[in-house]
Amino acid sequence: MPELPEVETVRRGLAPVMEAARLVAVEQRRADLRFPFPTGFSERLTGKRVTGLGRRAKYLLFDLEDDTVLIAHLGMSGSFRIETPADGDGVPGDFHRARSRDPRHDHVVLELEREDGPARVVYNDPRRFGFMAIGERATLAAHPFFAGLGPEPNGNAFDAFHLAGRMAGRNAPLKAALLDQRIVAGLGNIYVCEALWRARLSPRRKAGSLVRRDGRPTPRLVDLTACVRLVIDEAIAAGGSTLRDHMRADGTLGYFQHSFAVYDRAGEPCRRAGCRDTVRRIVQAGRSTFYCPTCQR
Repeated sequence: MPELPEVETVRRGLAPVMEAARLVAVEQRRADLRFPFPTGFSERLTGKRVTGLGRRAKYLLFDLEDDTVLIAHLGMSGSFRIETPADGDGVPGDFHRARSRDPRHDHVVLELEREDGPARVVYNDPRRFGFMAIGERATLAAHPFFAGLGPEPNGNAFDAFHLAGRMAGRNAPLKAALLDQRIVAGLGNIYVCEALWRARLSPRRKAGSLVRRDGRPTPRLVDLTACVRLVIDEAIAAGGSTLRDHMRADGTLGYFQHSFAVYDRAGEPCRRAGCRDTVRRIVQAGRSTFYCPTCQR
């Protein structure tokens, strides 16, 4: 599933094309994706101008001029394809698994009217785990998708004291706690594995073991918080470093996946200097976890 840095990269890639553009036509090619489309989906969007593109956790937010918001989630295999007469087409975002260009899986087509000419943005999703909804900007924080979400991992509200308050007394594995969207929003499997490796913490460790008896964070929890921020920021920067080329035919944007320390590297040497162990794979709550048993305690 695309994670926060990938979704942020998609947002940055779509923004130059979609912001200030008018949706002159919206083609909905099926009744549902993961969930049914809202009633009157195409009619409610057609004719509206896009005033801004945002993101909350792994959700893309398309603000419209009537204060409604198109909410989009990419699910497992979803992607947006940008098509312009001058530049051909491109898929903004660098994903660990390749995105589809098969037109049989083009489910939503947005026809745009812009000052510099027309464009199309196409939502493609072979597995149809993604979804779209429409909300109101004034009440968006209370929407079922967003109510109860924790702070963004690169936002001001995310720090070691926040984590300590949510992890105190918890016997759940550290990795499970970090994947809990009520604790921190948008963190996914890949970047939790990478942050734990950087912080030298075992994914099996009890989350509460990083909190002092008085409820304050231990130095290791402070370090983990910094590692989470750093991994997310580096991944976004890698995806965003070539955003000027977001319409390139091959759709390649970022290169962070080529520097994974542990994720998807089971059996390969640990990349920490001086470590002679290999990366292991275990399964936690049905998800693959990659870590170094020597470095991470």
